[in-house]
This record gives sequence, C-alpha cells and structure tokens, in this order.
Amino acid sequence: MRNVLTGVLLFVALGALASRQLAGPRPAAPAVAAGRRDASRPEAGIPVAGVLPSQLKSSFNEGRVGHLHHAIDILAPRGTPVLAAVDGIVRKLFVSRAGGITLYEFDRRGERSYYYAHLDGYASGMREGLEVHRGDVLGYVGATGNAPANTPHLHFAIDILPPTKEWWKGEPIDPYPILTTPASAPR
Repeated sequence: MRNVLTGVLLFVALGALASRQLAGPRPAAPAVAAGRRDASRPEAGIPVAGVLPSQLKSSFNEGRVGHLHHAIDILAPRGTPVLAAVDGIVRKLFVSRAGGITLYEFDRRGERSYYYAHLDGYASGMREGLEVHRGDVLGYVGATGNAPANTPHLHFAIDILPPTKEWWKGEPIDPYPILTTPASAPR
C-alpha cells in the first residue's frame, strides 16, 4: 500500500512540474508595495478593450455644436467591451438625448468622475452602487444618443468633482494624457 501511495504522489508531483514547465515561466509580481501605484502605468486604463495608447487621438479642445468637446472619443467596433478606467463605484446609470446610454463612475476617493457615453448597453448585473475594479467590463461600445449611427465609439470624459459631488458640475480634465502617459512621466 505504501508503494502505491508513494507512486501516486510522485506521479502527481511530476505532472504538476511538467504542466508548469509547459506553461512557461510565470510573470513576476509587480514590484509595487501594497497601496502604492505602479508609476510606469498610466493613472487610468484605456476604457475600451484592445485599444492601444498609440491609437488614441486627443479631441478635448475640439469644437462641437455650441461647446468644446472636453472628452476623448475612442473608436471601436460596436459591442467591444468598455472597461472601468479605475477602481471605483458606479454612481449613475443614465440615458440622455446627447450621450445615449451612459454610466458615471466615481473613483474610490470620490474626487473624480469618469463618464462613459454612447454605450450599446450595460454589462450584465450593472447597477448603481456597484464597486468596480480597473478593467472590469461596464458595458459595450455603441452609437446611442447623438453619436453618428455608422461611427460606434466611446465618449470618455473625466471631471474633478466639486465638494457637492454633482457629476454634472465637475471641472473637465483632458483624458488623453492620463490614458497615454505613465504616472512617473511629466505631463
């Protein structure tokens, strides 16, 4: 009985070793102390799956009918997952004439609001008050609201919230440098 048990344990151990070698080396854990940001990463993740920083175009100060854009438009095929840019809380799910299907996320400190607009729909289970983490799927790229039907994209805006936390009264900041520049680099 002892020989059988020893043989089984040896077989399991060799199998685990072989599968680890076939899978290749594991990526090293980030060298960041708990609670500290990795300064080589941008402050916020690009909120559309599969989009690279080199594909983004600044449009913050472009004119729109009667106002400045104060956001970035991220083009992607309809249905592409829209991702949480930061860890935070979903504060408002809203449908408007201009933004269509929208979502407002506040960062954990309640200092900034992240606005995701023209969505095709929300991710399953999405609700106000839901805690989300950077990279979680919030919804899907669409062309709702005043977006051209043949140009699905995410309209993404960041605002510094006032003390009253009214998302519609925030001070807009340009998302482009936040999404494309590592936190350690000068902006």
